[in-house]
Amino acid sequence: MTTEAIGIAKGPGESPHEYTFISSDGEQRLKTGEFVYYCATIGGQQRQIVGRVTHRYPVKLFPDSFLSDPGISPDDVARTIGYTQRERELFELTVATMGYYDEDLGAFINPRVSPSCGWLVYLADDELLKRTLSRRLPGEPGSAHVGSLLSRPEGEVPVVLDVREFTSMHMAIIASTGSGKSYLAGVLIEELLGPSNKAAVLVVDPHGEYGTLQELPNTPELRDATSSYDYRPRARVFTPRDVKVKLSSLEFGDLRYLLPSMTERMEELLYKAHQRVRERANSAWSLDELELEIGKVTEQSLSSHNAVDYSSSAQGLQWRLDRVLGRQPFSHLEHLDLRELFVPGQCSVLQLDNVDERQQQVIVATLLRRLYQARQRTVRDEVSSGSEEYLPYPVFVLLEEAHHFAPSGGDAVSTGILKQVLAEGRKFGVGVGLISQRPGKLDADVLSQCMTQFIMKVVNPIDQNTIASAVESASKDILQELPALSKGQVIISGNSLNAPVLCRVRRRYTSHGGQSTDAPAEWNRYFEAGSIEERTRERALPHQPVRVGRRNLFG
Repeated sequence: MTTEAIGIAKGPGESPHEYTFISSDGEQRLKTGEFVYYCATIGGQQRQIVGRVTHRYPVKLFPDSFLSDPGISPDDVARTIGYTQRERELFELTVATMGYYDEDLGAFINPRVSPSCGWLVYLADDELLKRTLSRRLPGEPGSAHVGSLLSRPEGEVPVVLDVREFTSMHMAIIASTGSGKSYLAGVLIEELLGPSNKAAVLVVDPHGEYGTLQELPNTPELRDATSSYDYRPRARVFTPRDVKVKLSSLEFGDLRYLLPSMTERMEELLYKAHQRVRERANSAWSLDELELEIGKVTEQSLSSHNAVDYSSSAQGLQWRLDRVLGRQPFSHLEHLDLRELFVPGQCSVLQLDNVDERQQQVIVATLLRRLYQARQRTVRDEVSSGSEEYLPYPVFVLLEEAHHFAPSGGDAVSTGILKQVLAEGRKFGVGVGLISQRPGKLDADVLSQCMTQFIMKVVNPIDQNTIASAVESASKDILQELPALSKGQVIISGNSLNAPVLCRVRRRYTSHGGQSTDAPAEWNRYFEAGSIEERTRERALPHQPVRVGRRNLFG
């Protein structure tokens, strides 16, 4: 216990869980977000009642007239006129009470006892915070060391998350562009793939920012040479060329979403044909078979008593199907193998850059459906080890640009299955992490299902209001810090810690792949001697026709 008090309690604050105290704070240690405590006897035991400083007000100031001339020090004015009241600064600080830490429960218990006027207030020491804020110790199985407490010198109080909580109860990283959300995601992935966890992780990467995770196997900090098998994480990148979606995994809603310009008659025709090809047991239907069924439905409708002429609709529908389903990523026989995507100790990166947004949403929707069904059937012992649906270990999926896959008020085909996985995935070992720079555009129900939140600098008022309404574990005073956060600083709240904290994100072991383009450097490089010579050589080469697909643009 700290023997030297840092202040004296004044009285209760504006709310029942707050109190105020007075301190000179000559060393300026009592920053907003800092932790203090007072001592009280609870249940016959002396307890340290921890709280977080939320506001800091000066209570002993110079008169305004002393501050009228910037060229003259207020202290000089005070001495000239014999003003002796200001001997030292005083501050009134407001503290939000968290409570005492109960080791049996592993949580803070608020005793509902405010300190009486005159009680001493102490600065919480590093050891107390190490023992109570984090649920795990660095390097402990199931731990993720993401950084250190912002109010203390770097590294003094590590912030360590309980991985079990955020991989089962889901998590969200929310930040404005350039605040460091992709960097933080990289840190979390490193911790998940480190010796403490050896997780099976998939990153859905719409912009190709996570390719540097291929450095994971050669990162000494993530290797465990003491184990009998010399553990080191693996990384595998699936480029857009590798992405395959088997046609038979598409539901009617997926097809309708991919073909938004269909008429009602086209939708009716497609629905009937799709139902027929799906009714074939164990059949991986092809586009030709679907179009054949469209032709059959059209012919049968003409010969029926209540004839409906689908001929023109069938032609338009087949043209749309050829244009959308007749090329990458859709395939008759192939799709991404879940057993290759999800392997303990492996981070798989699914790059979807240069893929149409609607196709991205369908890819994610079909993948989540297959994953959820595979884990569900495996847990229920409905499949054996030889089945492609057999996944005998929990998995974690990290969705970058999550507002594209579950837009607020939108009709994205991926929203429904994402909600289902977030609501029920815990039972079957499917965890989800969401990353978004626009929480105001993210479906509120989806965000509220994430029980651990990483919130970085957010300036937009709409986004701030969305966070305040969706994140129950973060108090109002902590959320007021959002506009003032710097790059690499994050508010972490939720089930993975015992209390919300302001954290300084640690340095990554692997390279960061999400940096902004240095446009001035690129423009200047255009005029370098080597670049000019290269362009001169290219102009001297024989002209080559440009090809797109199978068609030659020059005939």
